[in-house]
Amino acid sequence: MKISVIGVGAIGGTIAKQLIKAGHQVSVANSGGKEAVTPFAQEIGATAHSVETVMQGAEVVILSVPPSAIEQFPKQLFEALPKETIVVDTANYYPEIRPEKITDIDNGKVESVWVSEQIGRSVVKAFNSILAFSLAELGKPKGSSNRLAIQVAGDDQKQKEIVMQLVDDCGFDSYDNGNLANSWTQQPCSAGYCCDYTIDELREVKAKSSQTTESVTQNRKEMMNNFVTLADGDFSHENTIKINRKYHI
Repeated sequence: MKISVIGVGAIGGTIAKQLIKAGHQVSVANSGGKEAVTPFAQEIGATAHSVETVMQGAEVVILSVPPSAIEQFPKQLFEALPKETIVVDTANYYPEIRPEKITDIDNGKVESVWVSEQIGRSVVKAFNSILAFSLAELGKPKGSSNRLAIQVAGDDQKQKEIVMQLVDDCGFDSYDNGNLANSWTQQPCSAGYCCDYTIDELREVKAKSSQTTESVTQNRKEMMNNFVTLADGDFSHENTIKINRKYHI
């Protein structure tokens, strides 16, 4: 497929690499412009673009930027996209550690519902509930034992299934998390968020969860305000997973 990735940080850059390995044609862009993203594009075999041109001809557009950055996109960029083009949102709202404040989300609006409103079209939520190390290093071929799962939510079932196939191409099982309104259950500090669960483990954890949108938001605030203490100086991937598994359920 022809896939555009906007934002080449730890998550977006890794998604771009994995999709190229799987045989997809990938274009990349970031806020620094075409020249800034060219070295990374050359390194992984992608095509460098500016944000203004990267989506042209794309079948899938992956937004891997903070929610506050989405507000800055010119509206006409998305107005020009064909209706059949799939837009994937990988972002997480972390006002405790980023200079962003979005009143609607603070007041309870589901993060990806807010994103869809900003760009004027529905999105598929995916790749937001896995740590960058896990995404880069822990993928396995389909059918492998103990293969990790990634949650995917969206209103268009056909589009969601295509994104679930991309998740599989990256080395992970897909957990169908329902419609976009339900994607709050894969927001930061929800049950199963960034916990390195298999699909069976994820199903079990989510079935047992009694969380609400309010409790998930409160969990995020408490965790981020106390993460240094919770980590006790150990910020390794393994310890982060332990904290997530203990704190998010």
